[in-house]
Amino acid sequence: MTAFDTFVAVDWSGGNDTGAKPRKDAIWAGVVRSGTPQDPVYLRNRIEAEAWIANLIQAELAARRRVLIGFDFPFGYPTGFAEALTGQVDPFGVWDWFEARIRDTPKANNRFDLAGEINLGLGDGIGPFWANGLPNRDIPGLPRTKADYGNPFPDKRRSESHAKGAFTCWQMAGAGAVGSQTFMGLPVLSRLRKRFAGQVSVWPFEPLDTPVAFLEIWPSLTVTSAPEDMIKDAWQVTEVARQISALAPDVLTTMLDVTPSEEGWIFGLGFEDQLNAAPPLRNDCFALPPGVHWTPVEEALSMLRERMVAVTGTQKVPLGSALGRIVSQDVIARRANPPLPNTAVDGYGFAGARGAGKYVLPLSEGRAAAGDAPGLVPAGHAIRILTGAALPAGVDTVVLQEDVKLLDGAVHFNGPIKQGANTRKAGEDVAEGQVIAQAGRQVTAADLALMAATGLSVLTVHKPLRVGVISTGDEIVQTGEIAGAGQIFDANRPMLLALIGQFGHVPVDLGHVGDDRSLLRAKLDGAKGVVDAIVTSGGASAGDEDHVSGLLEEAGALSLWRIAVKPGRPLALGMWQGMPIFGLPGNPVAAMVCTLIFARPALAVMAGQSWLSPLGFDVPAAFEKRKKPGRREYLRARVRDGRVEVFASEGSGRISGLSWAEGLVELPDAGIHVQPGDLVRFIPYGSFGV
Repeated sequence: MTAFDTFVAVDWSGGNDTGAKPRKDAIWAGVVRSGTPQDPVYLRNRIEAEAWIANLIQAELAARRRVLIGFDFPFGYPTGFAEALTGQVDPFGVWDWFEARIRDTPKANNRFDLAGEINLGLGDGIGPFWANGLPNRDIPGLPRTKADYGNPFPDKRRSESHAKGAFTCWQMAGAGAVGSQTFMGLPVLSRLRKRFAGQVSVWPFEPLDTPVAFLEIWPSLTVTSAPEDMIKDAWQVTEVARQISALAPDVLTTMLDVTPSEEGWIFGLGFEDQLNAAPPLRNDCFALPPGVHWTPVEEALSMLRERMVAVTGTQKVPLGSALGRIVSQDVIARRANPPLPNTAVDGYGFAGARGAGKYVLPLSEGRAAAGDAPGLVPAGHAIRILTGAALPAGVDTVVLQEDVKLLDGAVHFNGPIKQGANTRKAGEDVAEGQVIAQAGRQVTAADLALMAATGLSVLTVHKPLRVGVISTGDEIVQTGEIAGAGQIFDANRPMLLALIGQFGHVPVDLGHVGDDRSLLRAKLDGAKGVVDAIVTSGGASAGDEDHVSGLLEEAGALSLWRIAVKPGRPLALGMWQGMPIFGLPGNPVAAMVCTLIFARPALAVMAGQSWLSPLGFDVPAAFEKRKKPGRREYLRARVRDGRVEVFASEGSGRISGLSWAEGLVELPDAGIHVQPGDLVRFIPYGSFGV
């Protein structure tokens, strides 16, 4: 029995009350009920949090809903600790032991004192816990640093050794101090388990055959970043609850199939790809606010940015195959760069600074070159050292070889020279553990160099976004066919397929459909499971033969965005069986401009990438143009002799202007009279990635 109705994720805290105003490093809860995410809940202290959880359980039981609640701290300790502490190999014995001894108020608790008591009570008085977080009071038995402690147990649980970046439960203070969260969380779970006896089961220690289940989660396992305007903890718990709620019952059953152990286990470990499988877009994600008729460009872009989400899952790829892929989580340096202090020049190394004057240092045997590991250089001696070589022990300063003379086995040079001269510190470029690429970044060749230098060999990336392209209209014929009177060759589909490929997505040619709504419906139905999104050209307005917008309207998922833009205006946006549809105008110029301005950044977010804003430059105009207020205009343009010129015609059917141009001039929504020499914004095609 694994089907649940409500999913809750709780980010715990071992610290004191965090105040009335929501903030990070507090207790946050995310709730998804019947598939619908709720607003994250801020809980300022553990007393308030315990009451909130108890009330939630009561409400879910009363409504006959099964609820699964995840907490982000260990449910058990490494093998051997439970028996040493309580005399029995039973994780619940540890829960009861802590419940009986932890004293907790919103402003103070005894977790550090209790950790010291445990350390002193184990064997020879040296125990596993370390890091006293009280700055003004030493605690007997609890060392301030890991260097001063002794641990008779494994440093990490088996699950933590498999979870990259997981912290040890023995650490009581400082960044990643899960130890304090465990001390202050287990008593709460123990009380809740007793309060709802017979209705709560704990994974993986017990079968989940009760209305309420507790399990251990680690939000950073699958959620590493958050929107700029959200507190990360609040975002993470909501995302984790959503991820678990989106799992199919059989997948959830498989993920819960773990052999019980006194150590417990982190839910989802080894199943990160399944948890990261992105949600579908909402059917109403393109809906315009009531009363909106003409939408300014900035508002349209803002709505797309706000509503788009990643719809692709993730996969691990070798570093050599990661070029152009989108990293799905922050990339962390596994090694410092440089990994060791080294020399920036060819020269001679020794220890310490030298003041003004002449110096003679005996030359040690051998040399230090890149990859060498020479022994200790005695004090007062020098060694030959080559660019890039790690500094041998006893060397922290290098004098340039051009500034020395070698006579009778000794180095002669003049001071002064500062200590550390001509050397590089370990990690001065990148420190171990530093974020070197944020989630949502498209990997470049330069990124590959940095990642390789810092020890990365595998990246977790989003699966490529598959974008289908359909052209519509009876007037369209394919290249190689005979075009009759009134017919035109299909220029849009090859252009759109090429643009999508240049954006880094997988273009899928879904062909051409004439003005036949039933055939178009069949084409869209057949694309389900083949592509993640569809781009169409033509049929996007509100006429009798505009079948793209007509079908979306029939499905109840049409939003006809009349955007105040030239060229372009109508965009038919909607959903078809979970697939987003971008219905572009049929004129090639308008189709390309709308693709670059609107579809490109939206598709990027769906692919897991960060929102893309093109980089423009102010360039003197080589043209004159009067523009009325009310809409933004994009002119095909190119730069010659430091001035930007525009194509002679603004007609949307003049395809030659797209090829002639090297970018777009963007004119603002307001009225403007551009005269030669005035600065205008020029956006090169390269800024759109094409």
